[in-house]
Amino acid sequence: MTTHQAWTTAQFEAQRQHLFAVAYRMLGSRADAEDAVQEAWLRLNGGAPDTIADLRGWLTTVIGRICLDMLRSRRVRRENHQGTWLPEPLVVADAQDGPEQQAELGDAVGMALLVVLETLTPAERLAFVLHDVFAVPFEEIGSILDRTPATARQLASRARRRVRGAPTATQTDPARQREVVTAFLAAARGGDFHALLDILHPDVVFRIDIGSRPMPIPLPGLISGREAVARHAATVGPRFAQLCHPALVNGAAGIIARGPDGVIAVAGMTVVDATVVEINLILDPVKLDAVEPREQPEPHVPTGAPERGGTTQ
Repeated sequence: MTTHQAWTTAQFEAQRQHLFAVAYRMLGSRADAEDAVQEAWLRLNGGAPDTIADLRGWLTTVIGRICLDMLRSRRVRRENHQGTWLPEPLVVADAQDGPEQQAELGDAVGMALLVVLETLTPAERLAFVLHDVFAVPFEEIGSILDRTPATARQLASRARRRVRGAPTATQTDPARQREVVTAFLAAARGGDFHALLDILHPDVVFRIDIGSRPMPIPLPGLISGREAVARHAATVGPRFAQLCHPALVNGAAGIIARGPDGVIAVAGMTVVDATVVEINLILDPVKLDAVEPREQPEPHVPTGAPERGGTTQ
């Protein structure tokens, strides 16, 4: 590796966490976000301008273009997908992990917000994520979308209204969140219908992402309302909840379940005013494969990489 390549790699590594944060919010998939970050590295290494005044800004624009292309071209094959499709979770396995590991997800985007972002068009999602989350000017967002800044502003505004219309953020301190999740698990383990009613919000929503694997017992993709969710939890809880433990899921209190062969389920919980307003249960084994900690891949420097000098993003 040349001195210039070493310098470029070091500069990119300093921005890796930021780029992953952008890509994960855009794509809702750890694997796809990592692929987008790798593509951003290839473009920096092989096609960036000779002089970049603001490397972070340049890379943010690049990752935005990459994610927009991925969203537009992504044809998710869901014909065999059972239940509600949910994003891949980011999980810290609670008590076993120290404060440094938990801090990594302290500002993570919540699972509930990712669910809402999935309902936006690619252009709306890009405008909202880049502007509202990462403060990218509408002039730059417009250039990515090939739209005017005014149109980019309108797209972000539409997305913002959609986000504000849903309970996308937990509004309870972490300690209280954990108390509510622990109480939910205890009630589910005991099959206590009335205790579950006390914990659940009247309009609670329970989504279940099964993936494409066959299930011995058919499961619904969506359950709505306190009584219906409590009835379901009281029915399956005595068996399933025995395997569950509290965890930090996308920066908020949640649940992880482990079987003999590893993680079998992850649930993101949205807690507001000491009640559970949303449960997003992921049973899809493909998404659960990414739950176990993995090392960050090193940027791949392709053999015979072209000299820097282009302006393509």
